Amino acid sequence: MTGKKYLYLVGLACTLLMVLPFAKSFAQEHVAEAKVETKEEASKFNASEIIFGHVSDAHDWHFFSVGEHHVSLPLPIIIYSKTKGLSIFSSAKFGHEEHREVHNGYTLDEHNKIESEDKSESFYDLSITKNVLSMLIGVVLLLIIMLNVAKKYKQNGAHVAPSGFQNALEPVIMFVRDDVAKPTLGAKYQKYMPLLLTLFFFIWINNMLGLLPGGANFTGNITVTACLALISFIVLLINANKHFWGHLLNPPGVPLPIKFLLVPIEIMSLFIKPIALAIRLFANILAGHIIILSIISLIFIFSKMGQNPAAGYGFSIVSLAFSIFMFFLELMVAAIQAFIFTNLTAVFIGQAIEDGHGHEEHDHHHEEATA
Repeated sequence: MTGKKYLYLVGLACTLLMVLPFAKSFAQEHVAEAKVETKEEASKFNASEIIFGHVSDAHDWHFFSVGEHHVSLPLPIIIYSKTKGLSIFSSAKFGHEEHREVHNGYTLDEHNKIESEDKSESFYDLSITKNVLSMLIGVVLLLIIMLNVAKKYKQNGAHVAPSGFQNALEPVIMFVRDDVAKPTLGAKYQKYMPLLLTLFFFIWINNMLGLLPGGANFTGNITVTACLALISFIVLLINANKHFWGHLLNPPGVPLPIKFLLVPIEIMSLFIKPIALAIRLFANILAGHIIILSIISLIFIFSKMGQNPAAGYGFSIVSLAFSIFMFFLELMVAAIQAFIFTNLTAVFIGQAIEDGHGHEEHDHHHEEATA
């Protein structure tokens, strides 16, 4: 499989993310159920609504609020129905969250999901959501940076000292090559370098974008990480050799009764690998966002306790200090999680393409020593 095919796989994954509606998390449903109903409750600070409203996907990009005025960017709604055809309009047509409106027969429900007035109508939601727009920004940044670096290499060659982004990215590229690809993939590492570099920089850039004020929680979405893990899994299956499938489906040197127990376990472990990749990245990024927002929310929670704003001002020093510490920690986690995802992908592929001659030679020497 060539490097271009890996880029096609990544492009296919990005297309799927644009076409398929994002799965709404369990936490988002509880946020909707936790909405206030009375005027007295409405004056309270709802930390869960603020936190999960930030980390969940949406049809508009909310930046900040000043009192009751919300500064947000409405995003395009794209719906295809067999009865109505293609409908394209702004999400601002749905009105505010407090008062949803119906436009062209569609509206948003309490879970921020598009629904039709006609319950029997089937339609496809192809809308550009907050996470999709964040992904497109990440892809554009990735292309701009990498194409500029590649252009410098093409003009100056490999013997000229790097400069600019080229100087910044070359150590990272060398690190992925020497510490990730070569140790796990051996002599075949060059074949998989385009995939590994694309995964690393794509995840790293989007992790960093999510830390910006008002940024989207793109890599903290299980749909996104599952799609990236699916790419790694497909590459693993396509490139797996006979030695890998033989040890998976018919382990050598194992008694037949044990094989009936071992083979199902090995098959399960094969499918657990992409699941582990998806959950690891999703959980770490999502947890980082929730922790930072929770610490900041403590300022408003303390200020509401006993209606004493001084408590909020006093705790703000501690809260900001912890928030700054967590932010710098998340900067490190953003790179670490990109490395872990890339490294585990290389390890799993390396296990699938590993040559069996070394094992056979070891078994042969072991038999000779036993004899």
